[in-house]
Amino acid sequence: MKFVFLALVILFSTNLAFSQNDVVATVNGKKITKSQLEDYHQQNLRFISQRKINREVSLDDLINRELGIQKARKTGIDKDPLVISKMEEILYHAQISKDLEGELKKITVSDDEVRKYYSDNKEYRTAHILYRVRVQPTPEEAKKALEQSLSIYEEVSKNPDAFASLANKYSQSTAAPVGGDLGFQPPTRLAPEYYEAIKGQKVGFITRPVRTQMGYHIIKVLGVKEFEQIDKNLYKKVIYDQKRDSILASYFKTLQKGADIKINKNML
Repeated sequence: MKFVFLALVILFSTNLAFSQNDVVATVNGKKITKSQLEDYHQQNLRFISQRKINREVSLDDLINRELGIQKARKTGIDKDPLVISKMEEILYHAQISKDLEGELKKITVSDDEVRKYYSDNKEYRTAHILYRVRVQPTPEEAKKALEQSLSIYEEVSKNPDAFASLANKYSQSTAAPVGGDLGFQPPTRLAPEYYEAIKGQKVGFITRPVRTQMGYHIIKVLGVKEFEQIDKNLYKKVIYDQKRDSILASYFKTLQKGADIKINKNML
């Protein structure tokens, strides 16, 4: 009796030891193990879909995935420059995540930090009259755009109350039909040059033409939010991103120090 019991224990232990490596299916010689199936099946169960998920469905998914991968390698699509670029992008983010995950998890943002940040970076409601310019205009195009913007600015300066109607008439922005009104926007959603031109200004202030990558803007300040009115979670995210970017900058600075990098500044 003891022998039978011992044999059952050994058999059960052996099954436990090797069950996860058991081959559930093969696809053109490529093995799919029970462990792989279980991992994928558990992931499948986390998502609601129109399909009724069971192990047969999950296995069919894995088989189809393997067939797709095998065909991709057979046709050489893994050598396609676009595919390589996407694969490199995944590798880039995966390596950063592996190296910095612990450090990034330590980032915290307090309410006091939000208050301090907001005191220096308030949220404005603005309207603008935009005269568009190509990203890389010719000198003649840039000169003409500035002259046109200055002409509109002179007209606005003489009649500030007509800003909305002049925006509707002249602006090449999608906000032109509503008088150029962009509503309230946090600093991170505005071009740096745009925000710097209005920072610290009072309601009613109108800027001279301001150049951004989109063109020339004539901006009017319509409102400023008080701290109590802002979305504090949005600003916590802004501060979190700044702390994360600081960690990333330090990380890549260290990598660059250990790398052989040559830059031809004449080509910049």
